[in-house]
Amino acid sequence: MANDNQDVLSLSVRDFIEATGAKVPTPGGGSIAGVVGALAGALGQMALRFTQGKKKFAEHEEFYARLDARLDKYRKMFEQLVQDDMAAFTLYQQSTRMPEGPEREQALSVAIAAAIDVPREMAKTSLALMEDLESMVGRCSKLLISDLVAAGALASAVVRLTDYNVRVNIPHLEDRMSAAEVRLASTEDVRRAARLLEMLELAVASTMP
Repeated sequence: MANDNQDVLSLSVRDFIEATGAKVPTPGGGSIAGVVGALAGALGQMALRFTQGKKKFAEHEEFYARLDARLDKYRKMFEQLVQDDMAAFTLYQQSTRMPEGPEREQALSVAIAAAIDVPREMAKTSLALMEDLESMVGRCSKLLISDLVAAGALASAVVRLTDYNVRVNIPHLEDRMSAAEVRLASTEDVRRAARLLEMLELAVASTMP
């Protein structure tokens, strides 16, 4: 089972699933979003790497090299964000156990800010990933098109998942104006992710049965 100090990414897939279903707070929704994001980046890399080196796409080799590095960066960012999400929850748990007073309120404020910042960063990373996946349209083997679109669908799902986490934590922000701005930005990111996925699906529609 996972605990506050464990690197959940070192677990086997089976153990990670077991840990997620266990009666423990982490890994939870935020961690799952990060893992899904990492898988989206990895699936995009697979589509790229199986296309790379083919004669038909030889003119795009420089593009592939640059994009592969970016996809790798996204994957590592998501992996770090999984840990950050768990750390944010640990901060929240610790702050709720503190005695009433200014120090507790300050600790809670920091924990809530982290609980919002982490999913917001996941959303931004997902949107950047989706834009790069779309740039592969026309430069991806037809045999890998379904994987490319699947990667986009996963990244889009991450944006929606992060919106849930943001919305559940926003009511705890004391600055109502800031809360409203964050809520609006998160809602717009969900819409943008949906548009990007639709564009990706339309772009590859002619190459799929």
